[in-house]
Amino acid sequence: MFSALRQTLTSLALGICCTIPAFANTSPIGEIASQQTRHIATVFPGRMTGSPAEMMAADYLNQQFIQLGYQSDIRRFNTRYLYTTKEGNKNWRNVSASSVIAAREGIEPQQIIIMAHLDTYSPLNDNDVNNNLGGLTLQGVDDNASGLGVMLELATRLKDIPTRYGIRFIATSGEEIGTLGAEDILKRMSASEKKHTLLVINLDNLIVGDKLYFNNGKSTPSAVSKITRDRALALARQLNVKATTHPGVNAKDAKGADCCSDADVFDNAGIPVLSVEATNWSLGEKDGYQQRAKSKAFPDGTSWHNALIDNQQYLDKSLPHRIEKRSRDVVRVMLPLVKELAKAKH
Repeated sequence: MFSALRQTLTSLALGICCTIPAFANTSPIGEIASQQTRHIATVFPGRMTGSPAEMMAADYLNQQFIQLGYQSDIRRFNTRYLYTTKEGNKNWRNVSASSVIAAREGIEPQQIIIMAHLDTYSPLNDNDVNNNLGGLTLQGVDDNASGLGVMLELATRLKDIPTRYGIRFIATSGEEIGTLGAEDILKRMSASEKKHTLLVINLDNLIVGDKLYFNNGKSTPSAVSKITRDRALALARQLNVKATTHPGVNAKDAKGADCCSDADVFDNAGIPVLSVEATNWSLGEKDGYQQRAKSKAFPDGTSWHNALIDNQQYLDKSLPHRIEKRSRDVVRVMLPLVKELAKAKH
């Protein structure tokens, strides 16, 4: 039965794939990212870990990478998360998650991983459901179709450029229920693969936040920070892109470092990390969870997981042209940076 369902979903995803125009490498910078962001968010809402929508989104991403000429496959893994009812009863929900891994080898065995999570928020309790957090209607434009869109544009623009180091694009599942997809990826990496991973770039929540941030992991060596975070900020200045880094305004987080996402999994394993995100680390509890100044459109200063806010129609009305502008800004910085880091031949 599951096999038949998967075949049906794959057919649907392939059909959807063919309904949007082929993206040319000559498109204006950021256009591929913004169009893919909108497509993924609106065609595959409710991409909760293990859901049919997530399976369809994974199939779509896999086909996009294959069409671009990458070796790509879907990696499925079984996991679970804890759900709490309003009466306080707790029970485990078992799910079969779907991550996507696309790769192109370089001349040497070293690799750079570019990562974005594909799942949207899964309600963890009855209160989440009552507050419209997560669920079948959550488009997740900001969190995290935006990261997937940028990842697909980078893949498109890098596909014909030979590089000294390999590049892997990974769309992880299970981020919203505990970075489980990233943990699955790390667990399956051999000691040699870990050793040869020069950097993990994590793209997450790129639209709603007041400011664009480039942050390293807490364990990233300072020498690596100079050619990743600091270089990204230098490129942003040259390109007139407004960007900054974690100000180190709270006691637990170091200046220029990040926390609390898939990137943490690799950071804790001692693998260098560069996180790209939009939020405002100077507001609220100064922990990055308040994305922007509070307003009528964003009464809590956030869009996190809210199906009524994190959707295309609402964001276009509240933040006109933001999806296009932020997509363009991120790609303008990340494309030359990745070329430098992967030692592109031209």
